[in-house]
Amino acid sequence: MTLQIDTRPIWLILAIKSLRPIFFLALTSLFLYFLWMPAPEGLSVEGQRAIAVFLLCLVLWISNAIPLAITGILAIVLVPILGVLSNKVTYSLFGNEAVFFILGAFILAGAVMHSGISNRLALYILDRFGGSPRGLLLTVFLLAAALSFIMSEHAVAAMLFPIVIEISKSLGLRPGKSNYGKLLFFSMAWGCIIGGVATFLGGARVPLAVGILKETTGSDIGFLDYSIAVFPLVVILLFAGYMLLTRIFPIDITEVGGAHGVLKKRLKALGKLSFKEYAVGAVLAVTVCAWVGLGEKFGLAAIALASVVALFVFRLVRWKDIEEYVNWGIILMYGGAIVLGSALDKSGAAQWLVGMVIGDFASEPWAALALFSFLSILLTAAMSNAAVIAVLLPVTIGMAQTLSIDPVMLTYAIAVPAGLDFMFPMGTPAIAIAASSNYITVRESAKGGFVMFVTAWVVFNLVAAFWWPLIGMGYK
Repeated sequence: MTLQIDTRPIWLILAIKSLRPIFFLALTSLFLYFLWMPAPEGLSVEGQRAIAVFLLCLVLWISNAIPLAITGILAIVLVPILGVLSNKVTYSLFGNEAVFFILGAFILAGAVMHSGISNRLALYILDRFGGSPRGLLLTVFLLAAALSFIMSEHAVAAMLFPIVIEISKSLGLRPGKSNYGKLLFFSMAWGCIIGGVATFLGGARVPLAVGILKETTGSDIGFLDYSIAVFPLVVILLFAGYMLLTRIFPIDITEVGGAHGVLKKRLKALGKLSFKEYAVGAVLAVTVCAWVGLGEKFGLAAIALASVVALFVFRLVRWKDIEEYVNWGIILMYGGAIVLGSALDKSGAAQWLVGMVIGDFASEPWAALALFSFLSILLTAAMSNAAVIAVLLPVTIGMAQTLSIDPVMLTYAIAVPAGLDFMFPMGTPAIAIAASSNYITVRESAKGGFVMFVTAWVVFNLVAAFWWPLIGMGYK
């Protein structure tokens, strides 16, 4: 056990400890005041209470004063207590299909990582295609993106991190000094971010958004439909990201022979491909094919859970092997977000908020799409992308009828940009993991990330304007 000594001044420690109860006292007072004040014109009592819970959760999600999962639980508790929704309706929402899809995806990703097949694949591809400094860099970038198509981008970054660290050390790259070291870690992080928006599997935010959409409107987004809609965005951002990184940090080495020695050594240590790796890879491949071909008929969650059962029936994984990969906090947080979104919609609060706060700033469909996509990326720089969806999406969907916009389009406008923050570690774990290497700094991340922030927003809106009509998506 390591003893840690807090070296901060005693006045600062006392101030921080004393401010916490003051913060919660003030927040509780404001919450109660909003509950007891007369309801504004056009807003029902249930709607007022729903907005009170919404604002309370918003502050807690932004401040991170308590864990995100606990804020989600708080929403689940307050909604029925305040009479916004009945107990039966509230707790049934936690059984939303999106929650179980997320659970199944976590377990599948855990099985893939525990089997070792993802690590073996990464090492093989890097060794096979990284013959030059530019080739190795591009391989890291595209590999991170491709793996994030089928696994959580956070898990991909965590898996690739030690490999990239060893490559950097084998090449003698100096932390904070070498341009190529910076490029390797930014390529890993940016590849994960861009690839993470390509499918439902890159992060749980898209299933959460689809769950809220389905619960409030009855509309749905298919696994393949989503990927087709964002495909041009992913391709353009991969090209733009690579070009931007190599312009900001010109390659400063001429050969990468030392890296291949490390990669071959690690590959040799893995031995031959095991039956478990074959089998887990086959289950994942069949699952993805089923999502694409049968997802609409049987449901994404049912297919994911059936695959999970198969893993255990054939003894390809044990519970203790994968439970560390199941983020129960995220699942609880998402359940609370779905409850909160439904409460805002069913009470009429979302529609009222649109008219009072946002309607004047987005009187045209294209302006609304641009506004919400901008807010989504902007807020993700300061808070969890899941929290961004929980905060923005219910209000956004409430705007659909007013402006004659398909709520599916507005769901894309929140869910996709929420995964495209390239600037700060706070909203993007892949950036946080890369920054922990000491090869890059937050300042450097903000510098290049801001350009990608603007690029991603512009490209997203261009894709919405020119690509979506070609595949049958429109404003009305």
